[in-house]
Amino acid sequence: MFSDYSISKKLTWMNILVSGAALLLACGAFIAYDVFSIRDGMTYNLSMQAQIVGFNSTSALLFNDPHSAENTLSALKAWPNIVSAGIYAPDGRPFATYRRDRDSQVPALPTIPPGELETHRFNTSEVVLARRIVFQDKPTGVVYIQSDLQGLKIRVAQYLGVAAAVLVTSLLAVLLISPVFRRTVAEPIVHLAGIARIVSRTKDYSVRATPTGNRDELSVLSDDFNGMLSQIQESDAALQQAHDELEQRVEKRTNELATINKELESFSYSVSHDLRAPLRSIDGFSQALLEDCADKLDPAGKDHLHRVRLAAHSMSVLIDEMLNLSRVARSAIRRENLDLSAMAQSIAEELRAAEPGRQVEFAIEKGLTATGDLELVRAAMKNLLGNSWKYTSGHVNARIEFGKSQQNGKCPFFVRDDGAGFDPRYADRLFGAFQRLHTATQFPGTGVGLATVQRIIHRHGGEIWAEGAVEKGATFYFTL
Repeated sequence: MFSDYSISKKLTWMNILVSGAALLLACGAFIAYDVFSIRDGMTYNLSMQAQIVGFNSTSALLFNDPHSAENTLSALKAWPNIVSAGIYAPDGRPFATYRRDRDSQVPALPTIPPGELETHRFNTSEVVLARRIVFQDKPTGVVYIQSDLQGLKIRVAQYLGVAAAVLVTSLLAVLLISPVFRRTVAEPIVHLAGIARIVSRTKDYSVRATPTGNRDELSVLSDDFNGMLSQIQESDAALQQAHDELEQRVEKRTNELATINKELESFSYSVSHDLRAPLRSIDGFSQALLEDCADKLDPAGKDHLHRVRLAAHSMSVLIDEMLNLSRVARSAIRRENLDLSAMAQSIAEELRAAEPGRQVEFAIEKGLTATGDLELVRAAMKNLLGNSWKYTSGHVNARIEFGKSQQNGKCPFFVRDDGAGFDPRYADRLFGAFQRLHTATQFPGTGVGLATVQRIIHRHGGEIWAEGAVEKGATFYFTL
């Protein structure tokens, strides 16, 4: 980055260069215009002289009197710029000539176009004009006049001298004015640039640009710049205050969540210990009555005790499901690479081993992998495949699939079966806790399994949804 002095110096030289270029362009345009004007004037003068010579030489041409023609040409001595002149007969032979210097050569005449009276040609050192001599509308000869360009060159040299003097004077004036320009224009701008750099580097919006003291455009710019810094400073202070308040609210909410988590842990402990103990007592004493007092109980009494034990077992299972649902929401996720195909195959073998008499075909796609928590993802997979196993129990032959598909730009995994299915009108109730679309007599369960699966999928940043129809099976899609 340039220093302040470097910027001011560059501005000064920029002013000098711009002023010099403008003067050079103006002088060049003026000289060019004057050169063309002088050339036009020279051409006009030579044309008039050629007309006079032609008119005065007409009788000499008609009476073949070269001496008289040369006398007419000798009158051109009064013009020092005319180098030579001559008259040619109609057949093109020289009729009379005039040379200012004996050593001067006759120039090559420019060709007069048909239908024209005269023409001329300029080169670097001379101009030659040729004109027809006409008498009674008949050509009687050609006169030419050759002139040097010394006068034009002197005029151009004078112009160049004047232009150089004007240029030097103007540059000196610019050099004298530049310090004033730098002090009144460049330095305030450089000062503003320096303040902007400081603010950008340090984020200190309390600094201000020094007022110029004048009521000009730069003073207005400086005041507006300071006003902008004031607004930014106020906004920054408000933003910092909002940030501090947000941190306080986050800390408060974090403490509240920590308290709620502790309460949930206490509740889980209470459920795990305080509720299980009475259930174990109910189940144990009911079993003792059945074993020790069987001979004293009639069939109705024994049925009542069996119902009590079954209810205690169902309550224990429900407590386990509630605890599992609570743990899913609180447990930390440890991500690792998972082989979902191998996981599904393992769960399928466990289901077959639990009910070896069932005829169920498993179609598991190979090579499906994902990243997630092994324990949580296995629990979700076990729940989904277990549901398919349960809801196909009414079919003699069943089929359960696990694979991956493409839907609306997504690539979800799916678990599909051809079991009891569900009414799609109630699909939104599938993932609610304790929500069931079938009675316990049809298919046993607590209604917590799919709610647990949904929480696991959501904790992995994924989605889960279902499609199905009554007695046409169901498909559960999920992403991780």
